Amino acid sequence: MHPKRPAEIFQLFASTTSLAGVGAKLASVLEKRVGQHVIDVLRHLPIGLIDRSQRPSLANVDDGAIATFDCLVIKHDRPPRGVRRPYRVFCENKTGALELVFFHAHDDYVAKQLPIGERRLISGRVELFQGRVQMAHPDHILPPSQASKMPVFEPIYPLTAGLTPKILRRTIADALTRIPDLPEWIPPAIIQQHGWPDFATAMRAAHAPQNAADLLPTSPVRARLAFDELLANQLAMRMVRHSAAEATPGRAYCGDGHITSKLRASLPYEMTGAQNRAIDEITSDQAKPKRMLRMLQGDVGSGKTLVALWAMLNAMEAGVQAALLAPTEVLARQHHASIQAMLAPLDIEIGLLLGQGRGTANAKTGTTTMPVLSRKDTLEKLADGSLSLVVGTHALLSETVAFHDLGLAVVDEQHRFGVRQRILLGEKGAHVDVIVMTATPIPRSLAMTAYGDLDHSRLDEKPHGRLPIDTRVLPSDRLGDVISSLGRALGKGKRAYWICPLVEESDKLDIAAAEDRFTTLARALPDITVALAHGKMKAGERDSAMQAFRDGTVQLLVATTVVEVGIDVPEASIIIIEHAERFGLAQLHQLRGRVGRNDQQSSCLLVYHGALSETAAKRLNVMRDTNDGFVIAEEDLELRGPGEFLGQRQSGMPEFVLADLAAHRDLLSLARNEAGRILEQNDQNHMNLLLSLFERDSAVKFLASG
Repeated sequence: MHPKRPAEIFQLFASTTSLAGVGAKLASVLEKRVGQHVIDVLRHLPIGLIDRSQRPSLANVDDGAIATFDCLVIKHDRPPRGVRRPYRVFCENKTGALELVFFHAHDDYVAKQLPIGERRLISGRVELFQGRVQMAHPDHILPPSQASKMPVFEPIYPLTAGLTPKILRRTIADALTRIPDLPEWIPPAIIQQHGWPDFATAMRAAHAPQNAADLLPTSPVRARLAFDELLANQLAMRMVRHSAAEATPGRAYCGDGHITSKLRASLPYEMTGAQNRAIDEITSDQAKPKRMLRMLQGDVGSGKTLVALWAMLNAMEAGVQAALLAPTEVLARQHHASIQAMLAPLDIEIGLLLGQGRGTANAKTGTTTMPVLSRKDTLEKLADGSLSLVVGTHALLSETVAFHDLGLAVVDEQHRFGVRQRILLGEKGAHVDVIVMTATPIPRSLAMTAYGDLDHSRLDEKPHGRLPIDTRVLPSDRLGDVISSLGRALGKGKRAYWICPLVEESDKLDIAAAEDRFTTLARALPDITVALAHGKMKAGERDSAMQAFRDGTVQLLVATTVVEVGIDVPEASIIIIEHAERFGLAQLHQLRGRVGRNDQQSSCLLVYHGALSETAAKRLNVMRDTNDGFVIAEEDLELRGPGEFLGQRQSGMPEFVLADLAAHRDLLSLARNEAGRILEQNDQNHMNLLLSLFERDSAVKFLASG
């Protein structure tokens, strides 16, 4: 199912150099901000509107307002050559005087545009300066005979260096003439129900807003285009699933329970209902003769690793191998250590495979020694099947790694990998089942769009006995009190994190640096052992500091966000996050999750500096009011938008141009259902159009390239 681009829309995928006035230099600028093709220019929608209909009296104008005047040009004040001052042109009408100001102006241009003794229509932003009405660099200067060329309402677009509003509007105007007549892909009933225009009309109207309401994501024009993009996304995700799973028969893996029953018996606690439910969903999938593609979502500390291990052991019982892929060496080692501890009573071997030259390790749990295997030996044991379980980094994806019979691949921190990586790992064996895990709860709307090719299991319970983390918000002028209270708590044997956003002091950003804060705290708490960990340290030094914190020889760890994942110290019960207003909600929640990992009461202090913006205040209030990661994820989407979700753009996340997931959630289910209908009817024409026009996801390009 690999659609080809229909001939009637070839012109939309022409280079921007095909547009009037766009040469190689401008095309390079457009590529940075807009894209390489005509369709990218069309999809670059306005974010605001200039109303040029206001024609006030020059004696009664508002400072900073956009206004248009019909004036007579009276005099030019051209600066002498070599004198650094602006070029001024004086105009007037019966309501008063207007002074036009040009900086670094070309004399001939100004003289030609504003000849003395002639009338001109002049439009731009007005400024009041020492009682005079001024306008610097007017947006429009036209003879009255060309008044029809001045737009009454002018759209405002996102720009970049080297791209002016005038040039961009001219480019978009030409792009709009390239829209061909296309068949309608949305059923008439849906069009009528929502009052939507056709695609071409919607695109032209989107670039010609007449009022503020036209810019809202819920306007009929914007909603129509958003639905098109969501529909293409859902169609693409279903095609990915079809290619990766449904079109390829799977194998049934039915374990007999002789290993998993021992694991359950060895646990010092009862598994949560959510864990048992997720295990049932996963083992049910494994038992079917169809490839499993499932996402395991779980809040911080919800027990995802145990669920993944159960699935891996179930595969092992069925006689196949299982692999867990982690995005970093730190996280791979963390998983290896925690799984090794859980397997200790079972005497099962688990391997660790890192990048080339980074070494490998293999431990036989339940013994007093941990024999280290060479990379060559590890690869041989994976190839001959004598090693059934392995944890590794992206090294597992390399061509040098061959499995005897890989049956299950588990991908952790899914948002750091794209769809292509999970497909590549799934190709390491015959009909490999795939589980992807994320410790960042994902809003349902994003889960549908970014991971619509996956079934979902959610761990929405914490292990029994875990207490909610007491979270408080404090201003920085109470840092002295915080340090004093921290000293008393550490004096009683507690362990704590102190998180700073920067490594060292910056002249540009007035925010606490980890190294400076480490020095301050070491002096203020002379009886407490303090360690430092940040990303610019040598790996060995950083790992030593973290290990000292784990084993209790260090009580206070001052760190940057390197502790966000891969650090599990159940004894740590306090975390202080400085400059909390500068962190995103998801990252704050991940950091807070470093504590509250046992049955003792833990606390989190969010320290902010300066006055809080409205958005920052909302973020900190959400953190104070709830410990539920799924609630926080929904709030994060509302406050930050889908593009900024998770704190940074991630390779696995969709970058929507026309859709706003927070505003268009009601369209998601409709798009999902409609995508199913198109696929069921094998409507190739509509599939071709939608994917060509709207789907920019690399996974679809990867699949379509076949």
